[in-house]
Amino acid sequence: MPLELALADAARKVEAELNALLSDAYMPEDRLLAAMRHATLAGGKRLRPFLVMQTAGLFRVAPGSAVRVGAAIELIHCYSLVHDDLPAMDDDDLRRGRPTVHKAFDEATAILAGDALLTLGFEVLADPDTHANPAIRAELCLALARAAGAFGMVGGQMLDLAAETAGGLDIGAITRLQRLKTGALIAFSCEAGAILGQAPMPLREALRAYAHDLGLAFQITDDLLDVEGSREETGKAVRKDAEAGKATFVSILGAERARAQAQILASQATAHLSVFDSKADLLRATARFVVERRR
Repeated sequence: MPLELALADAARKVEAELNALLSDAYMPEDRLLAAMRHATLAGGKRLRPFLVMQTAGLFRVAPGSAVRVGAAIELIHCYSLVHDDLPAMDDDDLRRGRPTVHKAFDEATAILAGDALLTLGFEVLADPDTHANPAIRAELCLALARAAGAFGMVGGQMLDLAAETAGGLDIGAITRLQRLKTGALIAFSCEAGAILGQAPMPLREALRAYAHDLGLAFQITDDLLDVEGSREETGKAVRKDAEAGKATFVSILGAERARAQAQILASQATAHLSVFDSKADLLRATARFVVERRR
C-alpha cells in the first residue's frame, strides 16, 4: 500500500476510535467534552498512531490493540498541543487551520480539556480492551509516562521555554531539547508496537534507533517549515521562533545545512530497519515523508 493511502487508512481508524472515546455516553459535561473534541478531532497527520500500527504489524499484534494504543498516544499528543498553545506558553491562535482551544472556548476550559485528554490517554492504555495481558498494559503505561513526563515531552517543553531567554544554545543542547520535546513521544510510538508484540530486545533497540533519527528529522523539518512555510500550508502561525529569538536547528545550522542534516537522519533511520524484511517498507517510506512534507 502506498504511504499516502496507509496514512489515510490509519488516520481514519484512529479518528473513529477517538470519536467513540469522546462520545457523550462517557462524558456528561458538555462544554468540557466539546473542547476535548475540538482539540482532538480536527484532523492532523496522526503520525504517532500510524507508527504504533506499523510497528505492531511487524509482530502480528491484533489490529484493534494497536489502534487503541495509537488513540491513547494521540490523546496525549493533543493534550500537549492544547497546553502548548496557551498564552503562558507559545500563545498561538491557530492550530490545524482552526482556532486553538483557548480561543474557541477560554483559557480555563483549555487547561481542563488538556488535563482530561492526558488522563484519558492513560485510562485507555490501562483498560483490558487494549490488551488482555495486564503486564503488557502496565509496561505501556510506564513507558508512556516516561516519554510524556519530566524526563520526556514535558521536560523538553521546559527547556524550550528556557531557550527563548537562555541564548547561546549550541547544537548539542538543541538536540537534547528536541529529543525530549518531540522525540520521546515518537520513540514511544515506535516501541509500543514492540511492547504489544513482546518483541525481543534487539528488535526493540532497532526501532528505538529508528525513532531517534526519525524524531530529529521531523523536528528539523518543522523548524524549516516555520522559516519557509506559510500559514496556509502548515495550518498554524509561522516564523514565531525567529520573532521570539529562539534557538533552533535552522538558526544554528542555516536552512541548507539543516535540510541536509534532516536527509542524513532520514537515511540513518531507514538503515536501522535492516533487521526487518519488506514488512517495514512503509516505515522506510515514512522517514522520507517526514523530511519532504510541507505541513
